[in-house]
Amino acid sequence: MKRKLTDNLGLKIGSVLFAALLWLLVTNINNPSLTHRYNDIPVTIINTEYLTGQGKTYEVLDNSDRIDTVTVTGPRTVVNSIRQNDIVAIADMSKITADNTIPIQITSAQYNENLDSIKSSSEEVLLQVEERKSISLPLKASTSGTLQEGYIIGDVTTDQNLVRVSGPESLVSSIASAEVSVAVGGFTGDIGTNAEIRLYDANGKEVVKDSRLSLNINTVGVDVEILGTKSIPLIFAASGTPSDGYRATGVVTSSPDSVLVAGKGNVLRNLSAIEIPDTEVDITGASGDVTTEVDIRKYLPGSVELADTEFSGIVSVTAYVEQEITRTITVSEDSIVVENLPEGFEAAVTTYEEEFPIRVSGLAEEINALDPNQINGIVDIEHLLETGAIETLEEGYYDVRLSFNLPDTVSLRENITARLNIREKE
Repeated sequence: MKRKLTDNLGLKIGSVLFAALLWLLVTNINNPSLTHRYNDIPVTIINTEYLTGQGKTYEVLDNSDRIDTVTVTGPRTVVNSIRQNDIVAIADMSKITADNTIPIQITSAQYNENLDSIKSSSEEVLLQVEERKSISLPLKASTSGTLQEGYIIGDVTTDQNLVRVSGPESLVSSIASAEVSVAVGGFTGDIGTNAEIRLYDANGKEVVKDSRLSLNINTVGVDVEILGTKSIPLIFAASGTPSDGYRATGVVTSSPDSVLVAGKGNVLRNLSAIEIPDTEVDITGASGDVTTEVDIRKYLPGSVELADTEFSGIVSVTAYVEQEITRTITVSEDSIVVENLPEGFEAAVTTYEEEFPIRVSGLAEEINALDPNQINGIVDIEHLLETGAIETLEEGYYDVRLSFNLPDTVSLRENITARLNIREKE
């Protein structure tokens, strides 16, 4: 038996080697080695809390969390079974280096152990790491668009007045304000809506939203009050007494003489004028026109406001004061009349002259308007009895003081006496 095994030993060994070579050759022919490239493979970053837990933020640089090419080499049957989504790229944040890079580990979800090699065109994810910063900003509310004519914006309020912004220090430090805006074009009534919060830098340029920035709220409720407008006249008067010989004309003007106010419709409908107390304009001791400034805002009804935001509410008011003049007017004796003479009596009045002068005082306009032919001297019997100038009405002569039908604003400068002759009728 031993002899048989050793017979032709060289030939037998050669046969075995040939068989092995033939097997390898057949195997390679039927399942040859194959290389395949997979493009644009995403890298999954894990354990991000390792960095964020230290109060830091990160940003992936140069799109390094995507691999241009992954090359896989292995048996054809294996490689042909691997799909694009079988290629897994992992970057573990806990393995971050001092240079802020994370090594990338590439594997295949299928047949990974059967592959000859798996290689990546990039081996690390590049990061920019910063300290995390938080700030609180007051929320500003504004409007955009144009209301219909006759309406203005009233109060604009939000249901939150602060927003907290967190993110990389360099980015958060560039933020100067937070605002919301509501479009009001065409509205005539109050608006209630939700508006998105927008962030702006110190130059008023909007800060582009960044995934690294977080806000504790992204929208807020906004209420916009829409008010009607109406032009309302201002009514002024003056108080006090001017110097002797001077008198207020009764004319008080203001600049402006009316104001545009805003309020709800029912309030404006019932508002026809704004009356300012005369205590605001004091002409005591004045010997000429008095001009003063009055803040009318305190006299607006509680639910009404000035519509022009550029108008301060300060109005220039002038009360006109003029010097009185004195003029002598000639009155005819025939113009004297007797009033309230009881039945059974008749009376005659004489001044001993057919005409007599009277001196009157008043403002120039008032004096110049007097017509001597329309001025009557008056003897009022009833008044004489009431005042005791005549105790008992009986025949006789009485010296009485005349009154005249002058305007209330014109005064008589001296007393005029006439002789009254009363007789019983026959």
